[in-house]
Amino acid sequence: MSVNLAVSNDSKMSRNNRVKLRTEQLNLYYGSFQALRDVTLEIPEKAITAIIGPSGCGKSSFLRVFNRMNDLISNVRVEGCVGLDGISIYQESIDIVDLRKKVGMVFQKPNPFPMSVFENVAYGPRRHGMKNRGKLEEIVERSLRQAALWDEVKDKLANSALALSGGQQQRLCVARVLAVEPEVILMDEPCSALDPVATLKIEDLMRVLIEDYTVVIVTHNMQQAARVSDMAAFLMMAEDRAGVLVEYGATSTLFTNPRDKRTEDYITGRFG
Repeated sequence: MSVNLAVSNDSKMSRNNRVKLRTEQLNLYYGSFQALRDVTLEIPEKAITAIIGPSGCGKSSFLRVFNRMNDLISNVRVEGCVGLDGISIYQESIDIVDLRKKVGMVFQKPNPFPMSVFENVAYGPRRHGMKNRGKLEEIVERSLRQAALWDEVKDKLANSALALSGGQQQRLCVARVLAVEPEVILMDEPCSALDPVATLKIEDLMRVLIEDYTVVIVTHNMQQAARVSDMAAFLMMAEDRAGVLVEYGATSTLFTNPRDKRTEDYITGRFG
């Protein structure tokens, strides 16, 4: 079935080509299973890069290499280079807490903590030593404004975050990431559990965030990738089920004039 994909022309790539994240011959293993093979690409600063591909091809695993979330899984092994601002993040001297402060993550399903809206956003700054109540209030307001949520919750800051709608909870999770002043925001299918209205709010938010942040998003929604991203990377499984990079480039090119027939087949719904 063919899918009509309207590709956004609102690309920042002509304005900013500085590389923020980079992988070179990245190989990722879970025990004896190879999840990613020889993935090499450069992700530009202050742009949205979409990672697309069929289920099981390693998209989420790829995303998690950038803040070393895969380290939390036993028997994980990473080979090759993963860099942030030209510095390898897998060298022994890297402070993982500091890395995850710089590279925040928003997960597939909203995961607010069972505490107030205020305390959700203040949680990160508190963990990093911020104790001044006045400064915490400034951080909370700024982060909620950046997440386009302040006007909706400014009178509910003491209420449980679990009482918010799904879309509000997801934007709260974005605010929680922004509160620690990251440089990169990783989003793992952030709209898959949301309705169309909430999805559009998250997409609008992403376009605003790249004024100050680098955003990398995993999505199964081809229309979403075409609408919001500046760059797109297509992964698929090899015969041994290892994820491999098929094609990477400007979204406008990848979606309208892909170089690889497999890319065309995927984005038009012929497989996947």
